[in-house]
Amino acid sequence: MKTGRELIKDIDACRLPEGACALWWLGQQSFIVKLAGKVLYFDPFLSPHKKRKIPPLLSPQDVTNADLILGSHDHTDHIDRRIWPILAESSHTAKFVVPALLLDSLARDLKIPANRFIGLDDKRSIKTGGLQISGVAAAHEFLDRDAATGRYPYLGYVVAAHGIAVYHAGDTCIYEGLQARLRRWQLDVAFLPINGRDARRLAANCIGNMTYQEAADLAGALAPRLTIPAHFDMFAGNCVAPELFSDYMRVKYPALKTVICGYGKRLVLNPPEQLKRRR
Repeated sequence: MKTGRELIKDIDACRLPEGACALWWLGQQSFIVKLAGKVLYFDPFLSPHKKRKIPPLLSPQDVTNADLILGSHDHTDHIDRRIWPILAESSHTAKFVVPALLLDSLARDLKIPANRFIGLDDKRSIKTGGLQISGVAAAHEFLDRDAATGRYPYLGYVVAAHGIAVYHAGDTCIYEGLQARLRRWQLDVAFLPINGRDARRLAANCIGNMTYQEAADLAGALAPRLTIPAHFDMFAGNCVAPELFSDYMRVKYPALKTVICGYGKRLVLNPPEQLKRRR
């Protein structure tokens, strides 16, 4: 398992053909993706925490190579407020992609200039650095929406470039309309939470997600080239064995590929066949 500067060196050294992407898992819903020459950090959770089961693989000072840092919602293990000001210094040209509803408060509270933020909302897209980034509403137990602005506090993101599309679901349950939103893309990679939900956790303010069966059925409906389960490992009492997901996928959707990632281990997804044939 690579950690710290060794992991950063591996990311920087990774060279990919057009239409390929590489990814590294940091635990929970934290992923690094290299796509179209850009390095994206999704929900980097790097703060020490007494209840963490998996220690941070990186210190925020290590992160000198981020082009984009994406935060799906304002919970510590997704938008890690303690480390974002440090990330703003260590990756001094990086932009922060957040739900538009949160942009002003994050800029103010974290003392990061507002012009370093990109605000997105459901069905809104931006183009930056050769990437198209789209917001997809997420239902973190509930499909919450701000009454005053109509904006969503929880988002997933689809990042597309060079014929490849990556979906990071953030924290979400299935809701009516989610599949229709995502069918705009032929997804190549989907990062899906599988930790589920129940009354005990909700009563303790541990807001839930898809069960592993629901995540598998979402993958079955969308048929990404690769599905990666996440958000199952970090905190005792909010875990699930990822093998339950992969076994269910193997039996119910045997044509679909899924991988349980190793911490800090590089995984490369080669270009889709249609891109290979064009060359």
